[in-house]
Amino acid sequence: MPNFKNSLMRRVSVSTFILGALVGLQSPAFAGAGHSGGHNDGASEIGAPGEISDVRRTIRITMEDNFYDKEKIIVRGGETVRFVIENKGEFVHEFNIGTAAMHAGHQEEMMMMMEHGALEADKINMDMMEMDMGNGMTMKHDDPNSVLLEPGKSAEVIWTFPKKAELEFACNVPGHYESGMVGKVRLQ
Repeated sequence: MPNFKNSLMRRVSVSTFILGALVGLQSPAFAGAGHSGGHNDGASEIGAPGEISDVRRTIRITMEDNFYDKEKIIVRGGETVRFVIENKGEFVHEFNIGTAAMHAGHQEEMMMMMEHGALEADKINMDMMEMDMGNGMTMKHDDPNSVLLEPGKSAEVIWTFPKKAELEFACNVPGHYESGMVGKVRLQ
């Protein structure tokens, strides 16, 4: 069985790499949402990091291979929500709050992480996350609207939503968004 799993992991990794490369060729560059160095330029458009003292509810999100346990979340404009995110899949997954355009740009950055070895199908190589992606941006993946998790790991995001916006939560690991690992944020 280990040989089958290793073989499957290689095929998935190659498939997500190819799919991500094809998507990257079709997408224009937009400000992303998920790495340090200014990727959260649209913060006012998508909301802002929240304070724990403002949280009135917690939403639990489970990530599997390649889906979330929720297809949409409903929040009030201006609400601060604590998200507890758990990766129960066998692959690295991301929870990222942003616009569709931000996710398109971020997918290109995530592809770069895979190309440079900072990200593998089932592992994050933390020692490579300091790598310069150009223009002083790194691969740290430390923006407050996003978490990148290895299998079996969990984290939280505390986020204050804007009054109005068209938002999604998504996994931008190459091939995952295209596989349907995206959900809508409905603001009331």
